[in-house]
Amino acid sequence: MIIQQFYDKGLAHASYAVIRTGKMIVIDPARNPQPYYDFAAQRDADIVGVIETHPHADFVSSHLEIHQATGAVIYCSKLTGAAYPHETFDDGDFIQLNDVKLKAINTPGHSPDSICILLEDEQGKDVAIFTGDTLFVGDVGRPDLRENVGNITAKKEELAKQMYRSTRHKLMTLPKSVIVYPAHGPGSLCGKNLSPDLESTIGRELRENYALQLMDELSFVKILTTDQPFIPKYFGYDVDLNKTGAKAFKQSVDAVTRISAESPLQKDVLIVDARPKQQFRNGHIKGAINLQDGDKFETWLGSVLKPGEPFYLIAENEGSLNILIKKAAKIGYEKNIKATLLAPVNATEKSAHLDLDDFKANQDNYNIVDVRNNGEVNEGKVFKNAASIPLPELRERINEIPIDKPIVIHCAAGYRSAAAASIVAAKIQQVLVYDLGEVVVEFDEGVHN
Repeated sequence: MIIQQFYDKGLAHASYAVIRTGKMIVIDPARNPQPYYDFAAQRDADIVGVIETHPHADFVSSHLEIHQATGAVIYCSKLTGAAYPHETFDDGDFIQLNDVKLKAINTPGHSPDSICILLEDEQGKDVAIFTGDTLFVGDVGRPDLRENVGNITAKKEELAKQMYRSTRHKLMTLPKSVIVYPAHGPGSLCGKNLSPDLESTIGRELRENYALQLMDELSFVKILTTDQPFIPKYFGYDVDLNKTGAKAFKQSVDAVTRISAESPLQKDVLIVDARPKQQFRNGHIKGAINLQDGDKFETWLGSVLKPGEPFYLIAENEGSLNILIKKAAKIGYEKNIKATLLAPVNATEKSAHLDLDDFKANQDNYNIVDVRNNGEVNEGKVFKNAASIPLPELRERINEIPIDKPIVIHCAAGYRSAAAASIVAAKIQQVLVYDLGEVVVEFDEGVHN
């Protein structure tokens, strides 16, 4: 028997393949199915099944495409309300993979329709469990993503209660030796305390996972519903898209329009410039926002832009454009791309340059905006008089920023402040808008030392 993990660092997403005697099951596949096809070919295996542990909020799954390409059966809970061809997979159901079994366990909590998959080896021993977004290494799935989306909605407090029962009655009773394979690792917004490790055991989680320690239901609910990270704008959209199934990855990526750098752009369409911030500062199209390519580009794209909002995408070269289109497709935003292009000749708008010495000496002469997340701000402000507006909320709350003084924007390390400064500068012309950038680390160290 072979178990293979596929890990996408950008979305901190783990998917899996299980192979036994030439037959392969894929669990929670990412948008691009090619790695699973390649792995099956390498192992001379046929993909016969795809299991969805729940309708994912943070990425688009390729379950429907894999079914259409290979004939593999899609398995999911009957509670999913799936609009694609599938077989239901709930408590008591199992998939026989020659002499091993994949057994369904309903584990509501992260979502009402969540399942885990328990793997029984050829000796009939439970050896591993694929926990989806129910149990992570060091955490459990957040309960607040299904209050308004999905086939079944539920308030976060009710889902937290369900998570308490799922963990206590179903997962924590498993043998301590059972290996835990979660759907996410550190950096995922589906939990708040994920370990850097990408696998664990039930025994280790019983010892180390804060959510599995001895406590009553009320205490558990309070802990689980407190201090969860922000919810990107695209999460609800992806839940609904995964309920129906997305179009084929390559077909969708290839359909994105590409135009020359000299082509005129429609004035009312947002421009996302993904070049490094120094290139952007030296010259960009007026009104463009700077979401730099990086490990979390797709997360910030789906946090700043709404589902269905069209945008032009600019990159520094063709190779970067190809990568960025695929990153947008991972969250279903390739359909939003009006067109892609390289930096045009009229990209002449320059960003304001902050006189750092003057700022250090005269901070009261500036309106400071902190675009870190609320949880970061709660741990300590860098500037006591700064207004706090998290980056995902900035476009909707920009009118809260006073315009009686120049504006300085900061985050924790420079990426978000570059995006935020470009968003604010595109809308506020009465005063200069500055990005404090990486220099914020010097101020932050002064606060915490």
